[in-house]
Amino acid sequence: QQHGSLLTTPDMCVEMCFEGKTSFGMSVFNLGNAIMGSGILGLSYAMANTGVVLFLVLLTVVAVLSSYSIHLLLKSSGIVGIRAYEQLGQRAFGTPGKMAAGIAITLQNIGAMSSYLYIVKYEFPLVIQAFLGVDNPSGEWYLNGNYLVIMVSISVILPLALMKQLGYLGYTSGFSLTCMVFFLISVIYKKFHTLCPFVDFVFNSTASVTARVGAGATVSMGTSQSIVFQTAYTIPILAFAFVCHPEVLPIYTELKNPTKQRMQHVSNISIVVMYTMYFLAALFGYLTFYGEVESELLHTYSRLDPYDTLILCVRLAVLTAVTLTVPIVLFPVRRAIQQLFFPNKTFYWPRHIAIAVTLLTLINMLVIFAPNILGIFGIIGATSAPCLIFIFPAVFYIRIVPEEEEPMRSTPKILVSDVSYSVQNKWRGGSWVTGVSDNFMGCPLTLPII
Repeated sequence: QQHGSLLTTPDMCVEMCFEGKTSFGMSVFNLGNAIMGSGILGLSYAMANTGVVLFLVLLTVVAVLSSYSIHLLLKSSGIVGIRAYEQLGQRAFGTPGKMAAGIAITLQNIGAMSSYLYIVKYEFPLVIQAFLGVDNPSGEWYLNGNYLVIMVSISVILPLALMKQLGYLGYTSGFSLTCMVFFLISVIYKKFHTLCPFVDFVFNSTASVTARVGAGATVSMGTSQSIVFQTAYTIPILAFAFVCHPEVLPIYTELKNPTKQRMQHVSNISIVVMYTMYFLAALFGYLTFYGEVESELLHTYSRLDPYDTLILCVRLAVLTAVTLTVPIVLFPVRRAIQQLFFPNKTFYWPRHIAIAVTLLTLINMLVIFAPNILGIFGIIGATSAPCLIFIFPAVFYIRIVPEEEEPMRSTPKILVSDVSYSVQNKWRGGSWVTGVSDNFMGCPLTLPII
């Protein structure tokens, strides 16, 4: 069958003929859950580094660009009848394009899952310790974060990750988002019930408080000297918080009555809701602690009172939310691996299970050795996130949409090429950031403008 000047393949026909059964609401839950994750815990720290106004501007720009790049993906997908990110890369640039997309998705989502499980590793032992009233742990196995991560991975994440279709996770995604709404409400509530400036729970004497003030002065001096370095983390953190592009096409495939416009509505609603939650959580978290806010917001609350019942419930809610997000994020990685190494193979349960088990094993190993959550956000956000959000959708659109429909000199393509080039240069600080050079796979990323 002909699509413009392009031909469909048997695999594309099978994919296009697949009858989606996932409702509009469940699709919004799944995509919203893919967007929402542990990134929300680092946004107050980002706001503390940039200020409220600049943070809002950056958050808005990233959200708008994310929505528009999803539009580009959906339009490219509609032109050639492909609903797989890796296959769009292959159609645009051949095997190198397919490899680049698959590797970027794998790195991005493994980083995301690592950050989610890192929260489980760090927070779960503290929650158990608070509930049991253990003030001085003596090496109990059930307070060892490494053991708890492995147990959660085997008992909760793995069974959900073995589902055959992504649409089955709609209910768990809805529950995960409900937990994050509870987190947001609690952050707002604590803003109006926390003294400012707050005093750490462990400091009870005047001498201790004085020592803390002196230490704070030293930290402030270090912060002023490294403000540029800290601010450099802000944009990658924001971009990482809006990455959902690897999940867009799988969700589109399983959407009931799928149309480009219907899927765009799913994307827009998800992004608007997450945008609102991100800004409110960042704002009220920042206004609660100001310069004292840490890169992991929940840890800052624990400095107030580690036995606060509300905060313990919030910790449980966040732990539940991020745990239920991992299977959603794992699906595109498994699909990317299948596209790269088993492109012509039909569904096979042993392979499906083996890939999931291997990925979870690798991620558990990464979590044990991850230095801190900020490092995960910064490194992954600065490398694969800009590729998946901004660069790949733009260059795929330029290459895939035929000139008969969109001439190379048309306003959309010129605009897309300029934005793509600008984002590339702003983000990379060198080709290592985006992983793409000016001549991406032998094809220029920009168009000459006359």
